[in-house]
Amino acid sequence: MVRKSFISIIPQQEKKGSVEFQVFSFTNKIRRLTSHLELHKKDYLSQRGLRRILGKRQRLLAYLSKKNRVRYKELISQLDIREPKTR
Repeated sequence: MVRKSFISIIPQQEKKGSVEFQVFSFTNKIRRLTSHLELHKKDYLSQRGLRRILGKRQRLLAYLSKKNRVRYKELISQLDIREPKTR
């Protein structure tokens, strides 16, 4: 699983506040909600929550790509996330 290998990469002092950790935790929530919505298709409140988390993760990834492109590319590849489309 990705979780163990990824958390060990982040230094101990910056785990919960770092952008990488936040994106990682949002990704876990997104995957959990997605599997929940496959069973419960009409759970509209969870769909709304999923959209909110997706937006938060998208904003964090945009911030990281502006600040540090190398860390951004590394995070995208480790979490197996598609890169957002640019306008």
